[in-house]
Amino acid sequence: MTIDGAIIRQARQDEADQIATVARISLEHFLPYLPKLHSLEDDKAFYRNHVFAECDVWVAEKEQEIIGVCAFQEGWVNHLYLLPQHVGRTYGASLLNKAKERHAYLQLWVFQRNERAQSFYRRHGFQKVKETDGQTNDEKTADALYEWRKPQ
Repeated sequence: MTIDGAIIRQARQDEADQIATVARISLEHFLPYLPKLHSLEDDKAFYRNHVFAECDVWVAEKEQEIIGVCAFQEGWVNHLYLLPQHVGRTYGASLLNKAKERHAYLQLWVFQRNERAQSFYRRHGFQKVKETDGQTNDEKTADALYEWRKPQ
């Protein structure tokens, strides 16, 4: 599938390091207040050994560069990241739609301070169902649980 010059496709295992780098750049740009808990090398190993083992991973690729990623599994959207310069161009929605096409029910966590992401998910049919003080997540940062159900 091609969207605004980008190809939306399933990721390959050998792209795990590139995908981890996209996630890291996105996190550092949009969520600079989060503590730095892992090195980039740790992130790469996590994507290689866990994300690809547990999730369907899809990417947005433009001019042979991975610019976004969505990793999901039954009932969950685990990761959705775009390079900052590509936000707001429908790539995130296209990636999220891959998860919605394959699952009738999805949940995801988003940090409460990440108002941009919360707005994005609400626009795409997700509803907030719970807020926490963040004491159970690694970052110890307040978060919110959102859910989406496929319309009947």
